[in-house]
Amino acid sequence: MRDAASNRWLRLAERLGYVVRGLLYGTMGVLAFGLALGIGGQGTDQRGSLLVLGGLPLGAVFLALAVTGLAAYSLWGLTRALYDPLHAGSGPVGLAERAGFLWSGLTYGALAVFGVQVLSGHSGTGGSGLSGPAAAFLASPPGRLAAAIGGLIGLGAGAAQLVEVYRADFRRYLKRGRMTKAEREAVDTLGRYGMLARAVTFGLVGWFLLSAGLAGQPGRVRGFGGALAFLAGVPFGRLLLGVVSLGFIALGLHSAGSALWAKLEGDES
Repeated sequence: MRDAASNRWLRLAERLGYVVRGLLYGTMGVLAFGLALGIGGQGTDQRGSLLVLGGLPLGAVFLALAVTGLAAYSLWGLTRALYDPLHAGSGPVGLAERAGFLWSGLTYGALAVFGVQVLSGHSGTGGSGLSGPAAAFLASPPGRLAAAIGGLIGLGAGAAQLVEVYRADFRRYLKRGRMTKAEREAVDTLGRYGMLARAVTFGLVGWFLLSAGLAGQPGRVRGFGGALAFLAGVPFGRLLLGVVSLGFIALGLHSAGSALWAKLEGDES
């Protein structure tokens, strides 16, 4: 896997994956911002963004490119987790980072598979609602325990994103020597703002899961899209949703910048 990840063409596809990731987050942010302004829009996740972009003119071409980039980005996540080419290390912090890379690799691999399903016309609705069997499981004692544990993990992930806002460890994985001072400052600001938006959303998703597990009510479970839509209905929620949605747009721009400057396996120093 590591040898494959150093292939020149695969590195190009991985950079394409950063661009696609940025487009998906940016689309999430734009749609949520419309909801915050009350002019349409919706709360959605990356799957929903993929469906929206795939439905535009030349959507099939975009989907083909997106699947290529997402699959390569998934491989890069797995490579970072298993082989540690960027030297995160084997200490507690390093292992936590590598676990995040593993999750990223698996998540974007699943998103690439979803993209193939969209291309083939077998994607379903792409919604985040629970199926009947899933809801029945979450209503059972083992399911309630699983939901509660998942909720705690989600809350922990949100807290980890807040730490990333402060530490900005993503800077270590960029070719900062090839960036101007203005570019470094812009990428750092966009990344931190984007991580803040993810912290809020991860925290909400975790809370919904935890409360569903504790109450035995699977209907409380919400994904990213549901969490964003939830914000629109609470006091001052539209203002908060506007802040969070702009954060996802910032995260999309940060990911696009990472397409230029990310350190990849096989790159020259």
